[in-house]
Amino acid sequence: KIFDQMQRFASTLYKTSRVATLRNVRCFSKDIKFGAEARLEMIKGVDVLADAVAVTMGPKGRNVILEKSWGSPKITKDGVTVAKDIELKDKFQNIGAKLVQDVANNTNEEAGDGTTAATVLARAIAKEGFEKISKGANPVDFRRGVMLAVDEVVTSLKRQSVPVTTPEEIKQVATISANGDTSIGELISEAMKKVGNDGTITVKDGKTLKDELEMIEGNKFDRGYISPYFINTDKGAKCEFQDAYVLFSEKKISNIQQLIPVLEMTHQKKKPLLIIAEDVDGEALTALVLNRLKLGLQVCAVKAPGFGDNRKNTLRDMSCATGGVVFGDEADMFKLEDVQLNDLGRVGEAVITKDDTLLMNGRGDKADIDKRVDQIREDIAASSSEYEKEKMQERLAKLSKGVAVIKVGGSSEVEMNEKKDRYTDALNATRAAVEEGIVAGGGVALLRTIPDLDKLDCKTEDQKTGVDIVRRALRTPCHTIASNAGVSSAAVVVDKVLGMEGNMGYDANNDSYVDMVKTGIIDPTKVVRTAIIDASGVASLLTTAEAVVCDSPKEDKPMPGGGMGGGMGGMGGMGGMGGMM
Repeated sequence: KIFDQMQRFASTLYKTSRVATLRNVRCFSKDIKFGAEARLEMIKGVDVLADAVAVTMGPKGRNVILEKSWGSPKITKDGVTVAKDIELKDKFQNIGAKLVQDVANNTNEEAGDGTTAATVLARAIAKEGFEKISKGANPVDFRRGVMLAVDEVVTSLKRQSVPVTTPEEIKQVATISANGDTSIGELISEAMKKVGNDGTITVKDGKTLKDELEMIEGNKFDRGYISPYFINTDKGAKCEFQDAYVLFSEKKISNIQQLIPVLEMTHQKKKPLLIIAEDVDGEALTALVLNRLKLGLQVCAVKAPGFGDNRKNTLRDMSCATGGVVFGDEADMFKLEDVQLNDLGRVGEAVITKDDTLLMNGRGDKADIDKRVDQIREDIAASSSEYEKEKMQERLAKLSKGVAVIKVGGSSEVEMNEKKDRYTDALNATRAAVEEGIVAGGGVALLRTIPDLDKLDCKTEDQKTGVDIVRRALRTPCHTIASNAGVSSAAVVVDKVLGMEGNMGYDANNDSYVDMVKTGIIDPTKVVRTAIIDASGVASLLTTAEAVVCDSPKEDKPMPGGGMGGGMGGMGGMGGMGGMM
């Protein structure tokens, strides 16, 4: 009995200690702040982030250097890149910074540019909003007033908007977005002229000191020949075919018996054969290489590009463009052994290097290609994944007008990365301008919406306060641009622009007052609209917060240091080893 009681006691003790251990593991203390104290800490974080981002605004904005955990530091003038990199030690300040960081991210995702303007607008609304709420304003009514004012601003911006029609206007939009770099504006305008407004333009690292524009006509993908023995020319170590047949297979080809019928057919026609499959290996690859070397058979094998569904869709696109069929798909309707000559695709020219394959002048039926293009467009509209949309846009461009690749040059990786950020911003701004038109730049469009706020009907005094704060916030982009240009009194510049009419505004690059649209200082309507909507949404929500909860900072316990020192004391006895000599 005593033994049983001891066992039960030991079991209970173990369970109790286990529960206590689990509680210690799972429970973390929280730090909570209320009212004005919480808002004060958050606005400090908002200020730190907004100050770091605001220095990049305008043609005379400065760069920000970002330390990286590996590699060289990054130098950039891109607002969202700066915002993403900021992490503050104080948890409450960090919450404020992260919420404004979301403003920059949202603007970047929707419009691709205007992140700095969105950040300074959000700071202006949040900061004044916190002050008013601390003095007793109702946060819910205040937010209603802000949203009422923003709706009116958006309506006014749409009235000011002018559609983009000429390559010159596209160049101006890109130049302004790239902080006044005309070479970037010219290259993007030229690229859009070649591939059209809906065409695909990609930005990549170049290998020279200069920026270059490369047009890829036809279908190019980043897979080269499987074996170097397929090379048939001395120049450039590549395989070149004229008027070639193309065999497409979704499955791996390992058995040479599967390929014998198609090899015999193409050999009789004295035409080259290009095989694009998931892989070609084993005896099939060995037999192809031997026939190529000993009999001079014109053949080349290439792995299909991409993975999973993307590979299947790309193969079907290529088969459509060349007039062939894809063997080995899920339905398994077409077997390689039963291949007919009309099942193969045809291309006017094929160039295969160790890294990529280019198919030009496909002989596909125009009606089938148009049908395939419409289907891809429908898939893009239905998709919610940005990654999938990007891949489908690339496929669409390959089937329609081709792809323009801008290769960014530079003397170092740091310089190339900085320029790449500006190219990406300029490209996004240009697409936004084509989509919704343009308005006067330099913060002028927002200033011109201020008179429209006077006619708003506010039901409470707090709603009126919200409208007044938006009215003052609309001045900040122009103020920041003038301040970064070194103007001693930026507020005077803003007042002077407000006293002017139409598109007249301040040209920070030349320190003069000009017609912004005629001078080419223009912003895409979508960028300005997105900036004010995102800024007001997050900033006004921020002001409605009455309590902030976050994890308590963990205290680092000091390492126990006495044990090692005491243990080493015994080494003193080693002095006696001298007697061993």
